Amino acid sequence: MHALIVVAHHEPRSLTHGLAAQIAEGLAQADPESTVEMADLWAEGFEPRFGAADLAVHHRESTPPADVLAEQVRIDRADALVLVYPVYWWSMPALLKGWIDRVFANGWAFDFSADKLEKKLGHLRVHLIGVGGADAGTYARHGYAEAMQTQIDHGIFDYCGARVLTSELMLESETQDPAIHLDAAHALGRELAAASRGLDPTSAVLPASQHDARL
Repeated sequence: MHALIVVAHHEPRSLTHGLAAQIAEGLAQADPESTVEMADLWAEGFEPRFGAADLAVHHRESTPPADVLAEQVRIDRADALVLVYPVYWWSMPALLKGWIDRVFANGWAFDFSADKLEKKLGHLRVHLIGVGGADAGTYARHGYAEAMQTQIDHGIFDYCGARVLTSELMLESETQDPAIHLDAAHALGRELAAASRGLDPTSAVLPASQHDARL
């Protein structure tokens, strides 16, 4: 199995990066033949702004820019796509949202025309790991976890035909002992190989926490 782990955080010492590393380590231990590619969007300088060239791609008037094509190739060679990100204002950071806006383009992720929608990523297995600063009660009380699932799991990935196998929120990231989340991420990494083979088709969506995590 080949996994592409995409991280959207500017600080390499952050909990977000630590979780991504633990997921990769757990996966390698569970399946020594597996491979992992880490995509650090901040360090790589990915341009998240959706511009005129991207709109032309959406309208099928142009081919995608080189940076977008490179990301699509990365995803095409992956069996599993793992997104690890801090929750900002009850959603993903602009860097990651811009990556999705530009990379999951019409003609590649889906094919939209006036009379039909073709979902083109049915082969892709997705694992979502959000790092939330608030507690589970806050997310449940205000419906934030459900809203995120509707927007991200269903609104983005199901629209393209991709199957979300894991959708979790690591909660209380600013007050909880980081070791708790790091251990959970390592365990999650060990489960990814089985999940991506379809052996564990369901995964609970955990509610999240109080302030959005900057970790």
